[in-house]
Formats: sequence, structure tokens, C-alpha cells
Amino acid sequence: MRHHRLDALRTNELFDILVIGGGATGCGIAVDAATRGLKVALVERNDFAEGTSSRSTKMVHGGVRYLEAAIKRLDKAQYTLVREGLHERGAFLRNAPHLSNRVPLVTPLYSWMEVPYVFAGLKLYDLLAGSQNIGHSSLISRAEALRRFPFLKADGLKAGVVYYDGQFVDARMAIALAKTAEDAGAAVANHVAVTALIHDTDRRVAGAEVEDRLTGDRWTIRARAVINATGPYADAICRMDDPAAQPILKVSSGIHIVLDKRFVPPDTGMLIPKTDDGRVLFILPWQGHALIGTTDEPATVSEHPKPEAADIAYLLNHIRRYFNVAVSESDIKSVWSGIRPLVFDPKAKDTSQLARDHVIIESMSGLVTISGGKWTTYRLMSEQAVDRAISVAHLSPVRPCCTHHLKLWGGAGYREDGDRVLVRDYGLEADVARHLNRIYGDRASDVAALAASGAGARLHPAHPYIEAEVLYAVREEAAVHAADVLVRRMTLAHVDRPAALAALPRVVAIMTDALGWSDHDREVEESRARERLEEAI
Repeated sequence: MRHHRLDALRTNELFDILVIGGGATGCGIAVDAATRGLKVALVERNDFAEGTSSRSTKMVHGGVRYLEAAIKRLDKAQYTLVREGLHERGAFLRNAPHLSNRVPLVTPLYSWMEVPYVFAGLKLYDLLAGSQNIGHSSLISRAEALRRFPFLKADGLKAGVVYYDGQFVDARMAIALAKTAEDAGAAVANHVAVTALIHDTDRRVAGAEVEDRLTGDRWTIRARAVINATGPYADAICRMDDPAAQPILKVSSGIHIVLDKRFVPPDTGMLIPKTDDGRVLFILPWQGHALIGTTDEPATVSEHPKPEAADIAYLLNHIRRYFNVAVSESDIKSVWSGIRPLVFDPKAKDTSQLARDHVIIESMSGLVTISGGKWTTYRLMSEQAVDRAISVAHLSPVRPCCTHHLKLWGGAGYREDGDRVLVRDYGLEADVARHLNRIYGDRASDVAALAASGAGARLHPAHPYIEAEVLYAVREEAAVHAADVLVRRMTLAHVDRPAALAALPRVVAIMTDALGWSDHDREVEESRARERLEEAI
């Protein structure tokens, strides 16, 4: 339960590393540092992956756009980014097999001039993946492209190219990382905010003042090194360290909409590499639905950015352009907006140039800040950030980095046919068993056991999520709010917001019994979660 996690943070002992931020990078850093034998603390002011890390395109990719830029500009740095991304893609899919999978993507071609260019580029994409390649690109005929996507507009269609990338469940990946770090000895807590950084007599960063956002309790966490992994909030933490710190961020927003599964084949996605205004458009099968994204607009930092009507209209308009299908706002089952931090190194000569991937910056006090990047390369970014912290604070890890081949929580004993075992041993319905196996991996039997003890009812008749998952989220996965459960421990709010709203009262009732909420607490929780689900998940 939560108090055990807080007790681990309240110790008077000196931590080797304090990580600020519980998104992809922060949780990855905690895993890397703890598995090296370092004493690690991590705090997240909201819930794990509540920000950018749960609002992604759900893709594990090397970066096709980077490759195109590398070819056009003969830019070696872009090639390196793609090669690193493809290498990390392989590690990602291997280490979290329950939460990730390979997906074929079709790119339709409407000009014969495009065919050799796009096909050659994607074959180069395969080549750069080397031993980590997950599938060979191929040219397909017009007829085959239409067979795979029957709704695809046929007028002018010449051919198509199929290539392969990965996809995953982002919020669950963050939970898997947090649990992996915890199992390795890290002290990890959500809903604990840093209110100030502390410094020693030499003005070196030495820890932080923190506040439990649920109780208001405050205490100090001392650490030899502090890593700022707060994504869009990196500048705010840097200013805690030095009020005169130069900004390193610009941010943009991207929205995604979810439609019914009839809008996409169950096992194939589509990539439009360049729309008429130069953006990328993905149409993907995800969690039994169709995921469409993304836009890219200048933005300001916000905890829960609201999707703009113009961006929603943009995506719907482009679906109509490429598909012979009637689609309107009434078909949207869920929508979300994510803030993407775009970074530049203030020490660089030209700070107008945003970094292509991520930057790691060390302040005068020794604060290590990492920002930018993408989910695919979280592991490499984490390794580099821990390396920097070890150097800055002269730490002595027990062992070198071992995350490249480290199976994450739920992945070590995962079996693709594990759902059959769950059906046989616990009498679960087939779709529920498949869902539990893919989300919890080798921990699915723990959830199934809770279901067998009386918590096996569905939360919504149209979806495989069950009451046992709510109990498990509270007991094992640090969920303390109803939104923690519906938005991030489950994917229900992301695939069907009306269904999540319908399930909300039952989720709150289960959490009330599990956490001992008063009638007032229950009303507040339900109201807060309803507001979140109705406005911006």
C-alpha cells in the first residue's frame, strides 16, 4: 500500500540519486540506477505517466521522418538517430513482450514517382535496424493495398509499401517500469511534489523538499545526485535550482482521436508520411479500436491540455480525404492532447535550433536535466542520464548498466498463449483472459485470482476490464484516485470515454471500500474523475 512507499522515502538515509518525474524517462532512470545497485528515490507530483507519457501515438519506432531528412540533407546525425531508435525498438519489444507488439504499416502511393523513392527509403530503414529488424518492407500492388484497407480511396492509387514498426500501451509501460524499479530496491512514489531543491554549503544540489499532495505532509529527501526528468516542466525545476536559469524548452501539442474498430483492419495500420501541409498521419489498430493522430501545433505547458476543435476537425478531414467512409465527431469515442517538449541546449552557440532528440544538461550546482526524446529511446536516455549523474556525483555503482536485456515487470514469464491458462484455471471469459494476459503478463494470474474471489464482474458490458483490476491497481500499483485507474491503470478512458464514465460509479465504490473513503471523499473523487473524463484525460 501507499504508506509503505512513503516510509521508504522518509528515511534519513542519503540516497545516491533522487529522480524528479514519473514519466517514461524518470521511471526508466529509476530502473537503470536501481539495477546498478544504487540507492534511488523517485517522486512524481501527479500520477505516473499522467502527462506526456500517457498521451503518445503508442508507437515504438525508429523515426521514418528522421530518415527522410537524413537522405535529403545528407545528415549523418539523423542517420545516427534512426539507427539508435531502431536498435532501442528491438530492446523495447523484447523486454516488454506483454505490452508491445509488431504492427505492419501500409503507405499508399498515388504517384509512380513516389514508388521507388519510398520503397528504397523503407528498405534502408530495414537495413539500419540490422539484427534488430522486425520485418522486411515490401512493395504491394494497388489491389493488395485495397484488400488490406477496403475503405482506402482507389482513385489515382498506384501501389503501396508495407513496413513494420512496434506499438505498445504507454501508461501501462510506465507502471511496469515503476514496479521494476521498486522490485530492484528503488523508493518510488506518485502524488509527491518537489517544492524546493536544497543545496549544500558549496551550492551543490543535495536533495529536495517534498510535499505529499494527498495529506500535505512535508519532508526532505537528501541525495548525492538529483536528476530532473520532468518533461515539459524541466524549466520550472531548473529555476528552482537557479532562478536565472535559461529556458531549454519550447512545447508543441498533438492530439489523437479514437474511433470504432471498423475504421481500421485489426492487425494493420497506415502511415501517410506527408499530408498536404507536411504533417504525418497515423491510422492504427490499438486496443481493439482505431487510433488516429497526430497534429503538431505550438502550445503552452498545461497539466491536462484540452484538445482543440480545429485539430479534431483536421484529423477528421484527412480521414475523409484518404478513405471512402463517412466519419463525423459523433464517431469519436475518445480524444486526448499531449504536450511534447522540444529542447535546445542553452550552451550551444545557436539556441534557435531545437535538438532532434534529447539533451542532457548539467547546471553549475550539479543538477542533471534530461528532456526531449521519445518513448522508443527511453532506455538509452535513462542509461545516459544515470551515466552523467554517476560522473557528476562521483557515485560507485555495484554493476554496469544491465537494462538492454532486462525483462520488465510482467514480462519475464509472459507467454502469448497465457490467456488459455487463465481460462482453464480461473474460468475467465476468453476476451477477459486475453486482455489480462496482454496487460499484466506473468502477473495476470494475480488479477485472475482476485476475480475468482468475487471481483470478476465486468466494469462495462462492451469491454473486458473487470473489478479485480481496480483492487489490483489500489493494492499493487499505487492508484489513489479514480482517474488513476480509469485513465492509466486501464486503457478504458482512452478507447471509450463514455464507457469509462459509465463505469466510474462502480470504480469509485470499489476504491471506497479498499481505501476507506468517507461519503465526502467518495463524492469528491467521483466529481473530480468525472470532470477529468469529460474535459481532458
